[in-house]
Amino acid sequence: MSAVPKPNIQAEREAFYARADTQNMAPLWTRLKSLVPANPTPVGVPHRWAYADARPYVLESARHISAQEAERRVMILENPGLRGSSQITNSLYAGLQLIMPGEVAPAHRHMQSALRFVVEGSGAFTAVDGEKTTMQPGDFVITPSWTWHHHGHEGSGPMVWLDGLDIPLVAFFNSTFREDHEAKEAPLTRPEGDSLARYGSGLLPIGYQQPSLNSPVFNYPYPRTREALQTLTRAGAPDAHLGHLMRYVNPLDGGWAMPTMATMIRLLPKGFATQAYRSSDSAIFIVVEGSGELRVGERHFPLTPHDVVVVPGWMAYTLHAQQDLVVFSYSDRVAQEKLGLFREQRLR
Repeated sequence: MSAVPKPNIQAEREAFYARADTQNMAPLWTRLKSLVPANPTPVGVPHRWAYADARPYVLESARHISAQEAERRVMILENPGLRGSSQITNSLYAGLQLIMPGEVAPAHRHMQSALRFVVEGSGAFTAVDGEKTTMQPGDFVITPSWTWHHHGHEGSGPMVWLDGLDIPLVAFFNSTFREDHEAKEAPLTRPEGDSLARYGSGLLPIGYQQPSLNSPVFNYPYPRTREALQTLTRAGAPDAHLGHLMRYVNPLDGGWAMPTMATMIRLLPKGFATQAYRSSDSAIFIVVEGSGELRVGERHFPLTPHDVVVVPGWMAYTLHAQQDLVVFSYSDRVAQEKLGLFREQRLR
C-alpha cells in the first residue's frame, strides 16, 4: 500500500497568504518579530558634521540666494542613512541657518516647534510672538508651535545658528500646517527681555495662566547657563555616565522647556571620560566649547567647537574630554517620556 503523501504545508500557507492579500490582509505571525523586536532597531547611522567642513557651504549659500527669497536660508544636516528624507533622526530635523547683515527672514508660523542654538556671530535677532531677542553664541532660543516669528540682522558679519525642529514627528501625526504673515516682519508688542524678566527670575506675575506646553522664556542666554555648569563642578564629581548634565526647564512647572524636544547641556571636565550609555531617543549633539571625542562602537568622532554629531537611539556611546568640554544636545526624549516609551541603560 503506498503511503499517502503529506500535504505541502508551506505551499498551502503561501497560497492562503496570497488569497488573504487580495483582501488587503496579512498574517501577523510572519511579521511579528520585525514589528515587535527584542530591542529597538536604530534608524539612521551615527555621523559627524565637522563645522570646519560645513561652514564654507553655509557661507557660500549667501552668494546664491537671499534670506528673503529663500524664506529660511538653511543647509540641512541629513543623516547619511536617511538620504532624501531631510531628517537627521527618524523623528527630528536639523540645519545650519545663515543670515547676513541687513537681511530679514520673513515672518511665518507653523505647527512644528523649533529651537535655535546660536553657533557664531552677533547682532542678529529673532522675534517670537511679539517679542524680539538679540542672539549671542551659546544662546538656546525657542520658537513654540504656531507662533509668528521672523529673523533679522542689525550687526556685522555672518550669523549662524543650528535649527532643530520636530518636522518628522509632526508629519507622522499628519498635523503639518503653516501660514505666511501678510507683512515681512510680524509686529512687536513687548519690549526685548520681557519674557525673561517675567518668568525667568524665580518670579511670576500674579494670576498668570500657562497658555501652552512651552516655556514662556524663549531665550536662555549662554552666560547664565555656563555659570550654572561651572557651579556644578564645585559641588561634586560628574555623573559617571553623563558628566555634569542639565536640562533646560519650563520655570512654570519644572518640566522640559519644549513639549516634543528635550534640550540639554553638559560639561565634562578636562580628562574626564563617561562610561557607556544608551537610551531609546536619538540625540543630536553640538559642541559649544572645548575639544574631545565621541565614541559609538568602533567609530570615533573628534569634537571641536560647533561640530554636530548624531547618535541613533539605543546605540551606546561615550564622551571623552581633552579640554573642558561643553556640549548642547536635543532629542525626542520628552515626547517618549510623555508616552511612557523612554528607556535608558547605563553600561560598564
